[in-house]
Amino acid sequence: MKPHYFFSSVSRCSDLWQKPFDVEPLDRKKWATGDFVVGRISGEHNRLYRCETKSGRMTDMVRGDLMIGALGRRAATLEGVGDWRAIGDDLRLEALTSAGLLGCSTSVSPMFPNLMQMEYEGHVTRGGDKVTMGDFVEPAPRRKLEIPVILLIGTSMSSGKTTAGRLIIRALKYMGLSVAAAKLTGSARYRDILQFRDAGAAHVIDFVDAGLPSTVCEEKQYRKAFDHMISQIAGCDAEILVAESGASPLEPYNGATVVNQLGDNTRFTVLCASDPYAVLGVQTAFGPKLRADVVSGPAANTSAAAELVKELCGLDCLNLTDRRQYPELLRRLSRALDLDEERLAREAREYMAIHG
Repeated sequence: MKPHYFFSSVSRCSDLWQKPFDVEPLDRKKWATGDFVVGRISGEHNRLYRCETKSGRMTDMVRGDLMIGALGRRAATLEGVGDWRAIGDDLRLEALTSAGLLGCSTSVSPMFPNLMQMEYEGHVTRGGDKVTMGDFVEPAPRRKLEIPVILLIGTSMSSGKTTAGRLIIRALKYMGLSVAAAKLTGSARYRDILQFRDAGAAHVIDFVDAGLPSTVCEEKQYRKAFDHMISQIAGCDAEILVAESGASPLEPYNGATVVNQLGDNTRFTVLCASDPYAVLGVQTAFGPKLRADVVSGPAANTSAAAELVKELCGLDCLNLTDRRQYPELLRRLSRALDLDEERLAREAREYMAIHG
């Protein structure tokens, strides 16, 4: 009987569910980041035994299931750290994310249960050669990005970047603009850019499209993926790019590279922060090279937090989940993008009349 595989979302740019392949154990010397491998689920079931499939939907996993993921690395401040190079002689794998980023944990938050365990069945191969994420990257002519960028950065993971991006995309769509959206750094999860698409972005892309399971990698390798993503965006007909840099620019995800490379294209920067002191930390670390236009996320949830951000950092906060602050968001975006403020004022009035 033909095996049934669960294709995790790191495989979404491949054709593995459409064309035949073999599964063969490979010598460790031949393993590399981005290799597609098959793991058989093992261990005691808990809430982390879930797989984000190639469609972005979540499914439960049970012992004995076969999942296809990709070897990679993760360095999450709040959840866990892991690396495929830490896999031991027993060849036991762990799911470092539900999206199929596979490796072995080296440090996990005590708030987490055991990561999903699996046994290495082998590499995905065709004609005796291993199949990798990079095999499915569509070549793109190198193009220069000429549209303005709204950049979303954070003080850590889970600081509100994706929520902020979704709300800003909606605002830009109400302005009548064609929006592209990108998640330029982070660990593979499809749900973030799916939220951007659902919010109205006509074009979405992330580093998985460029052949990386995460952006914890050497800068040279990341720069190649970054150039591919930017060239793809430059080739579409979008008027503006909303770009999320996952995690924090201080973490080993190449976020600082994103900040530097986007450079003068960045017209508006939103710093999503877990608390006011985290805002101060990022400001201190980067100095004048990175100054946010507004602070959002949990650090903007209350007036006390917003006042402390102002006192510590001299920055304004916008709680983007508060509809009453929508007109102010439009005003700030219009100034940053040099748009027609009178037209935007009408859009804001119509939005408030509909949504209250």
